[in-house]
Amino acid sequence: MTRIQQYFFEKLVKGRDSKVVTNWITGEVFSYLKKINKDIKNSGIAPEKIGSLIDLIVDEKISNRQAKEVFEEYMKSMDDATTFIEKKGLVQLSDQSEIYKIIDKVLSDNPKMVDDYKNGKDKLFGFFIGQVMKISKGKANPKLVNELLVKRLKE
Repeated sequence: MTRIQQYFFEKLVKGRDSKVVTNWITGEVFSYLKKINKDIKNSGIAPEKIGSLIDLIVDEKISNRQAKEVFEEYMKSMDDATTFIEKKGLVQLSDQSEIYKIIDKVLSDNPKMVDDYKNGKDKLFGFFIGQVMKISKGKANPKLVNELLVKRLKE
C-alpha cells in the first residue's frame, strides 16, 4: 500500500468499522477508480465524501444496495451525502408504524397466503417481504421489515 493509499484508508477508517470501510474501498471505490482510469492520488476523491456515505449506511438512513447503485453519481455530485440521498428520494423508511401499515396491507390483501404460511409454507415469507419492498418502492429498511413481519405473522 502506498503512502497515499495508507493515508486515504486511515482517514476513512477513523471512527468507522474497518471491515465496512475495507469492503467499500476494495469494492466500490476500486471499481470506480478503474472505470475513470485514475489512481486514488489523482482521483480527486475525498475520504470524507465516501465516509459520509458509509455513515449513512451504518446509521440505516440508506441501504448498502442503494448506496452502491448511486455511488458513481454521488462521486460526481457536489452534494454532501445527506443532501444527495434526500434529493434522490433514497432516504430509507425506518418508521415502525409506517412499515407495519404496509405489512398489514400485504397480509390483508393475501389472506390465503397468510394461512398457507401459518400452515408450514415458510417460503411464502420471501413473497411477503417482496411485496412490502414493492409497495415501499424499495425504501423500507429490509432488516426492520424482516423483524416486524416475523412479529406480525406470529400474532
